[in-house]
Amino acid sequence: MSKIFGHRGFSGNYPENTMLSFRKAVEAGVDGIELDVHLTKDNKLVIIHDETIDRTSNGSGSVKDMTLEELRKFDYSASFAGKYGFNAIPTLEEYFDYVKDLPLITNIELKTGVYEYPTIERRVIEMVRAYHLEEKIIFSSFNHYTVLRCKEIAPEIKCGFLTGDWLAAFGAYTKERGVECCHPWFVTLQPEIVREIHAQGREINTYTVNEPEDVKRLSALGVDALIGNYPDTMIAAQNEMNA
Repeated sequence: MSKIFGHRGFSGNYPENTMLSFRKAVEAGVDGIELDVHLTKDNKLVIIHDETIDRTSNGSGSVKDMTLEELRKFDYSASFAGKYGFNAIPTLEEYFDYVKDLPLITNIELKTGVYEYPTIERRVIEMVRAYHLEEKIIFSSFNHYTVLRCKEIAPEIKCGFLTGDWLAAFGAYTKERGVECCHPWFVTLQPEIVREIHAQGREINTYTVNEPEDVKRLSALGVDALIGNYPDTMIAAQNEMNA
């Protein structure tokens, strides 16, 4: 069966990319967690999806223009404000402290599509190595140059190319560049595309799979991991398949 990853944690029911969301995903029984990393003005690795804090917090501004201390002043509860108390922006180090002893895979998406954050790849890899998590990490990015830099710096750590497009021969493209995984938008995963990627010996970790019927279809196709906002219903759909 496909592995189940919580997208930004358990983001369907809890504030995305917060420690609360990550803990709830673990409680739901996920195989892995997907999260997003940016770099602050004072070179701290923080977990947040957008380049700005406007959508997910009660503050405003660009992550790259603010220090960690400044970012920590705001509540990152987004649409759940007032429901789960104050949720601070997590650092990657804080997250690693939580998961270091858990049997959990972490898919770290490096958010370099708008700002490249020079040195972010090296900084993230240094932290992964400091926690000895090399075998529990997958790096991914829509910026494929970032993925290739990660692979060059840390060939031992698994990487994946993210795309939302209908790429022809995605498996061959990925294999030629020495990258282990394809991370396509789930809508693009027709049977022939899954076959091509797997024929090239590449893993498929797809996003964002929220509906039970999609979980069942993609699991039946042999997709390696499904990344979604509601891991509880995703796990339930797989259990129903096995019943």
